Amino acid sequence: MKSLHPGLAAGGWDRLSLPQQLGNVGSEVSRALRWRGKDELLYESAMIRALDLLDLSMRDARWRRRLKELARAREMLCDAWLGGGEYRSDLEGLDRWFFNFALAARKST
Repeated sequence: MKSLHPGLAAGGWDRLSLPQQLGNVGSEVSRALRWRGKDELLYESAMIRALDLLDLSMRDARWRRRLKELARAREMLCDAWLGGGEYRSDLEGLDRWFFNFALAARKST
């Protein structure tokens, strides 16, 4: 499947640390929250970008031992997008979870 982020898929994403990668996913989750209920197209676009970035992280060979965790994060994000019916996940909780990675990434630079 073709990535929505061709520059990142071509190797740019692999230069980021895991906290940087997940912090960027969190930025898209935050954008989705901002647009939810206001502009459905922008909301869905942000969710799709978040999933695309998570997919890039899952393809990053450095995290192969964390693939299960990354896949679970993706599953929770999909569940939240679909209303939380399976795991009772919600975007607010995921936004807080991803925000911690952004903080960790900022502290390490």
